[in-house]
Amino acid sequence: MAKIAESGNTGKDVRSDCKVTLEITKSGGLKLDVTSKVKILFGDKIEELGRDVLKFFGIGNAKLTIEDSGALDYVIAARIEAAVKKLIKTDKEYLLPMIPENTTVTEKDTNRRSRLYLPGDTPKLALNAGIHSPDGIILDLEDSVAPAKKFEARILVRNTLRSVNFYGAERMVRINQLPLGLEDLKMIINHNVNLILLPKCENAAQVKEVNKEIKAISKSKNKIWIMPIIESALGVINSYEIASSENVVSLAVGLEDYTADIGTQRTNEGYETFFARSQVVNAARAARVQPIDSVFSDVSDMEALKQNVLRSKALGFDGMGCIHPRQIAVIHENYAPDEKEIDKAKKIVNAFIEATEKGLGVVALGSKMIDPPVVKRAQKTIEQAIDAGKLSSDWRKNYGK
Repeated sequence: MAKIAESGNTGKDVRSDCKVTLEITKSGGLKLDVTSKVKILFGDKIEELGRDVLKFFGIGNAKLTIEDSGALDYVIAARIEAAVKKLIKTDKEYLLPMIPENTTVTEKDTNRRSRLYLPGDTPKLALNAGIHSPDGIILDLEDSVAPAKKFEARILVRNTLRSVNFYGAERMVRINQLPLGLEDLKMIINHNVNLILLPKCENAAQVKEVNKEIKAISKSKNKIWIMPIIESALGVINSYEIASSENVVSLAVGLEDYTADIGTQRTNEGYETFFARSQVVNAARAARVQPIDSVFSDVSDMEALKQNVLRSKALGFDGMGCIHPRQIAVIHENYAPDEKEIDKAKKIVNAFIEATEKGLGVVALGSKMIDPPVVKRAQKTIEQAIDAGKLSSDWRKNYGK
């Protein structure tokens, strides 16, 4: 068995992280060596945390080196725990307190216009991600994490879910492609994750497998939602059965892998993905879940992003992924309903409220009957308009005057 293990990152471009080197010895007690620019201020605290983590795992003799680059306590604890678990077999978890802000639950129809991807092994990006107001923050364990770092990333993501304020954003984790993703679930399910993204999903059996694992692990009655990502020709063909699976609230499409699968190149115009995107939208709507579009990879071209969002909205998508905070405002602005949509929704909702107040069993707008799904969609449009600042929450006060 190995006696020395490393965890974390160091280097000139590394911030808010640390690298730890742990050597278990036969004697000599605990010896710690801390290197940090803030050692004068926080060196004692860092050393105290290191000793506490090692004692928690029953390690009384060891040499621990911590090369700190401004890491917070939850990062340092995660890095030490990862090193420990590379050396000894244990099911114990060193958990810092869960902050109150991260105990919220989300609903099936929660707004998911934007979801911001963050590499699960890069803590500096997660610290202030919530202040950019994305609808969801994705701590990614899949493509953005190197294979050699996936074990460490699981522990860091778990601690991030407990310790970082997401400022109201839905707490999401993209697990690895199955079966590896099942190991990710064991680490994160009981730490108030709201939604699991299931990459490269090709059939409903994969969703069933994820649900089965969540039920076996979860100690909470809170719902954990699933967003399968369709990234292959087979996934597109099976998209309806996937969207209809238990706990699925939205169906996403991943166009980089999809275009590779069908043997073509992705373009800004998107002609090559029209079929797949339309199929995903249709499947999601038929299953009564949200259709969510792929990311737009050019973070410097905001006009191209705007046009992409408008095309996406026209196809029927409710939102899309983003890989940089600067994309969020453009996405929110252009998925929001326009004046024509708002005006129509106001008429429908007003007619519904008036009919309800009069005790009428049907809703009519002029000579046309309005079905309940149409009313619900109009109510959602009103909510989106209010959220986007395009409509006052008390809009009915002066409506029709």
